[in-house]
Amino acid sequence: MDRTMDPAILSQWIGRSETRSDRIRAEPANLMEMTLDRDPVLCDGDPLPPLWHWLYFLHSAKLSDLGRDGHPALGGFLPPVALPRRMWAGGRLGFTAPLRIGAMATKTSTIKDVALKQGRSGALCFVTVRHEIATGDGPALWEEHDIVYREDPRPGDAAPVPPADDGGWDVTETATASEVMLFRYSALTFNGHRIHYDRDYARSVEGHAGLVVHGPLIATMLADLALRRNPGATLRAFEFRAFSPVCDHQAFTLNARRSGAVTELAAARPSAGLAMRATATV
Repeated sequence: MDRTMDPAILSQWIGRSETRSDRIRAEPANLMEMTLDRDPVLCDGDPLPPLWHWLYFLHSAKLSDLGRDGHPALGGFLPPVALPRRMWAGGRLGFTAPLRIGAMATKTSTIKDVALKQGRSGALCFVTVRHEIATGDGPALWEEHDIVYREDPRPGDAAPVPPADDGGWDVTETATASEVMLFRYSALTFNGHRIHYDRDYARSVEGHAGLVVHGPLIATMLADLALRRNPGATLRAFEFRAFSPVCDHQAFTLNARRSGAVTELAAARPSAGLAMRATATV
């Protein structure tokens, strides 16, 4: 299907829905534990850590049905946006009940909104997808996933300047993501996006400084930090927004400060501003 920037055509995708079922198996969760350099101790009956549902309900497509970036080509469930680059811009999540390892679960995804905008770097298209996950015991969580589509970078374009890190954090941890970590997370989420493993493509086509650390992986690290700052608590809501990419082997910080039930979080690169901001409510 030809890609388009016609609002009337793109709006026809609003309301489209698809449903997938999966068993929340222990194996992917324990592989994620080891990807985060932790012992694989999760088993049936344990609650799945927050945001790890991204390891399940995976979307696959034949190689011949992929776009140039390694993602499934647009025009099926997602609208056929003409812009070639896509990124996970952020999201909002609410947790109703634990999603337990071993349970059968169903995920219903619906296109909530499609919006064309003009940014400093050119045309943008934002697609919001709402996901609802339930088990036989009822709803477990909902998520609103923001995807942004944009133009290829032009020669000489300056990189957008992200917000500055305002400091004042209660805790700061330093992290890096190796090529192997990015490979493992791509494999666990069946994410074929070439910016995470094809360095030449990431640099020469999409204009990044190196392999890009997955936004959802950084969000997962921030949610994990929030729970470690609130021992014994259960996450009720989480919201995050990405500002700028982090590349492999770039040191970045995970930061938190707590105010009552809300923990403010951020991932930042020293002297380069915020990569992501988030809030966690327990």
